Amino acid sequence: MSEQFGTNKREVLRRLLKRLHEGASQTEVEAEFRKLAKEITPVDIAQVEEELIKEGMPREEIQRLCDVHLAVMRESLEAGKLTVPPGHPLHILMEEHRLLLEFAGKLKDVAGKMKEAAGSTIALAEMEQLAHIVQHFKDSESHYVREENVLFPLLEKHGITQPPAIMWMEHDKIRAIKKELYQVVDTVHSAAFADFVKRLDQASLELAEMLSSHFFKENNILFPTALKVITKGEWQDIRQQFDELGYCCFTPEAATVFPTGAPTRKVLPQAEGMVNLEVGSLSTEELEAILNTLPVDITFVDKDDTVRYFSQSKDRIFTRTKAVIGRKVQQCHPQKSVHVVNQILEDFRAGRRDVAEFWINFKGRLIYIRYFAVRTRAGEYLGCLEVTQDITDIKRIEGEKRLLD
Repeated sequence: MSEQFGTNKREVLRRLLKRLHEGASQTEVEAEFRKLAKEITPVDIAQVEEELIKEGMPREEIQRLCDVHLAVMRESLEAGKLTVPPGHPLHILMEEHRLLLEFAGKLKDVAGKMKEAAGSTIALAEMEQLAHIVQHFKDSESHYVREENVLFPLLEKHGITQPPAIMWMEHDKIRAIKKELYQVVDTVHSAAFADFVKRLDQASLELAEMLSSHFFKENNILFPTALKVITKGEWQDIRQQFDELGYCCFTPEAATVFPTGAPTRKVLPQAEGMVNLEVGSLSTEELEAILNTLPVDITFVDKDDTVRYFSQSKDRIFTRTKAVIGRKVQQCHPQKSVHVVNQILEDFRAGRRDVAEFWINFKGRLIYIRYFAVRTRAGEYLGCLEVTQDITDIKRIEGEKRLLD
């Protein structure tokens, strides 16, 4: 560490970010940022962002400031490129980043060729290539699901909460751009050629720019921070959960004993035995099997808004991973819907309601989502039970069925 910043490099970064927030231009602070870039680490950046948000600076503003200061510090951060072995979860994510950026580049090329095309004729080869690229972007949803449901919760458990939340915000922006892209492609045979090409070109540019910026932040800030705080044993568990959720773009190498990560903490085994209930008793194996056999998905959030349990039915509707256990339920939802979650929980605590229900169309199915306040016999609030059910086929039932098929 240089004598220039001493032990105050985080404070210097904080001051520079606040100056940007207060209206200073990038040019005004660029020289100081370049000096600081030689000393600051990804963990320092993540920690300062965390502190500024806790002090009240909006996440959206941190995201904007991050784009500004990373533009100046890009060269320095890239010099300390993260190195992890093949098969490591971070290696998988970075390889997917590389491939998705390649597809984004190919999408821009196809859009450019169509833009240059004369008349309203689109070559069959170009349409096939476009369909191929679009399918890869649709498959890439598993990439974001793995980050949001496995990596982000582990970072939060180690005290890194705000950077993952900002990355999730960017995931939603990427999803919005991809949705626009899919809608454009669906109009290829119905829209005017000039309009189609214009919208395709715009969507391809927006997606390429967004992915480039987002992946840079993850590769150079979020992932090095994760490598610093997550233990070796936790990386093994992350890889297992990644395997369960599936991959996009390529099939990664088999998991290995990862040589990188914080020291592994000792985990005590859970005691097994009978669970005594008022009207009977069950072994833990029986109880778990019963809960997993229910024709609904259930998730329990305790009185402190912490996710404590979820069932693992074979046809679970919404993704749940072990990494969410111990996570605040607010962190399991996109920022845009957190206010609804808080309203439900506040109403449950105050006794203003006992049930909240919603129904949505999801992948062509009608999904019924209900939240129940869980209380003791004396009325003391214990937590919230989420029950999710696919009722598509139930709504079609008519008449009676009295015989076994």
